[in-house]
Amino acid sequence: MTSEGISTGLLGRIRSPRDVHALDVPQLEQLAAELRQAIINTVSQNGGHLAPSLGVVELTLAMLSSFDFEEDKVVWDVGHQAYAWKLLTGRSDTFHTLRTKDGVSGFPKMSESPYDHFGVGHSSTSISAALGMAVARDLAGKKHEVMAVIGDGSMTAGLAFEGLNQAGHMDRKLLVILNDNEMSISRNVGAMSHFLSRNLSSRWVRRFKKDLETVLNSVPGIGEEMLNYAKRSEHSLKSFFTPGMLFEAFHFNYMGPVDGHNIKELQKAFKLCKDLDEPVLLHVMTKKGKGYEPAESNPTHFHGVGRFEPETGQAKKFAALSNLPSYTDVFGSTLCRMARQDSRIMAITAAMPEGTGTACFAEQFPERFVDVGICEQHAVTFAAGLATQGLRPVVAIYSTFLQRSYDQIVHDVCLQNLPVLFCIDRGGLVGEDGPTHHGAFDLSYLRHIPNLVVLVPGNEAELQDCMATAFAHDGPVAIRYPRGAGYGVPLKPEPEVFPVGTGVVLEKGEKVAVIAVGSRVQPSLEVSREVAEETGVQVTIFNSRCVKPLPEEQLLELAATHDKLLLIEENALVGGFTSGVLELLSDRNALGGKVVKRLGIPDKFVEHGKQKELRAMLGIDKQGIRKALLELLA
Repeated sequence: MTSEGISTGLLGRIRSPRDVHALDVPQLEQLAAELRQAIINTVSQNGGHLAPSLGVVELTLAMLSSFDFEEDKVVWDVGHQAYAWKLLTGRSDTFHTLRTKDGVSGFPKMSESPYDHFGVGHSSTSISAALGMAVARDLAGKKHEVMAVIGDGSMTAGLAFEGLNQAGHMDRKLLVILNDNEMSISRNVGAMSHFLSRNLSSRWVRRFKKDLETVLNSVPGIGEEMLNYAKRSEHSLKSFFTPGMLFEAFHFNYMGPVDGHNIKELQKAFKLCKDLDEPVLLHVMTKKGKGYEPAESNPTHFHGVGRFEPETGQAKKFAALSNLPSYTDVFGSTLCRMARQDSRIMAITAAMPEGTGTACFAEQFPERFVDVGICEQHAVTFAAGLATQGLRPVVAIYSTFLQRSYDQIVHDVCLQNLPVLFCIDRGGLVGEDGPTHHGAFDLSYLRHIPNLVVLVPGNEAELQDCMATAFAHDGPVAIRYPRGAGYGVPLKPEPEVFPVGTGVVLEKGEKVAVIAVGSRVQPSLEVSREVAEETGVQVTIFNSRCVKPLPEEQLLELAATHDKLLLIEENALVGGFTSGVLELLSDRNALGGKVVKRLGIPDKFVEHGKQKELRAMLGIDKQGIRKALLELLA
């Protein structure tokens, strides 16, 4: 098996899902081993979601050998479980390009393959989407199967239960596969539960139940009472021995748990599920990272991982960045230091303590830390409740996931002017995870909300200052910072509070004023110095640092003293920071005769690739800034 496409073994012979049907169980087990090796080989080179995909290899094979996906439909929740699915649905030859620019996406993507039936990147959408497909199937008079694979914490979100509620109410034929890998529902059941749920749902028992209902209903006087007692007895057995009563309450027929690594048992379960003409929830137990010891022993680390040595699981080091702290690290350490000084500070995250840098806070202040699970809406309103009682909650969430709680930010926090601090990680382009994860829109969807202060540090030391300024402000504040390492700017022993609505002139020059924010400040400064050496012309570099409120007087002064303006951000140009600057200058009649150029993310979804590649493609890297600056100087 080679890394440049799969050409040997059973996997090399699989070109479509139907090829899997011809394999017996021993061959499927051999194929499972080949799939795991292919996934490990590629992810070790490209990075990606290793542990989730390793955990569903047998589940994927059992699905493909039990259903016909030329007609049947499946929605993979979150989608980071779908690497084996991609390898078996016509992408084995290109799988080595996973998460690289113009290569295979790290998530299901409808435009990439007809077998990716729904595009996913955020969690808990599968049941709602699959229900929509099931209703459309029924309206068209078709009979194919529709299923959703949900797990890895996705069942904690409200949207999943909204989907369950509606699906049970509509009573459509729908299969929900709960992939329980101990990251969602705890393993508190066993063989007895499997036995009871299997036998209480088997075909002959269903027929017997219907016949018994008919007989009891025909008995005058006591038949109805006896029937109700029989139903209560069945429900009490299920609720005592299994977690199925929860799903039965949603009018789903609960089955399982089934060993998610036993292909033969999974095939039997799928056969039974297909016989049921109603909503079914199949509970499948899997092990995250299955088949790769480093991932099995540390599934959280290998959930989403960078490049690593496949023999050991050790991360590959990059000398240029190894000594530079990430923005996430700076946020986490600064928050802990401030929490030691202020007992009102609480930290809240949504199933991402490691990713958001709050894991250290959780260790040092466990009573002041809350991980709400994949419930961003709840996280924001929960923080609002804390704030009403005098606490200073910090909500640490990735930019792309904070989008899900927009209404709560508006109504529950900003409308009531509560001092909640939103620390928004992964602002801007995140790289290989692609369009579902880029933080391209936060400045646009936050800066128009009244009462909200929006701060964007230009380097890691300024992030510390932004946090100090936020805690000194009696109202809601959002701080937005990028993914990755800082620039090596020395951190401060004590962060400084700066006046809200002010920026910083980093270089004072002539002709052109470069007005930048966030991750584009430091590259702009470096480019201006290079251009000054080459041309003898020093341009002005202004770090806005405040997006809401804007540093209005400073911006108006820059417009009055410069004929040309270069505005730069790593956010959608539509409605973003540079739009706000143009609105200000237009409202104050300060645009007359000015030449203005804007750099940012255009009005389109940006595909996956390395951050460096994507910034170059969009012209917001150093070379793109240099080109725009020289054009303005010319």
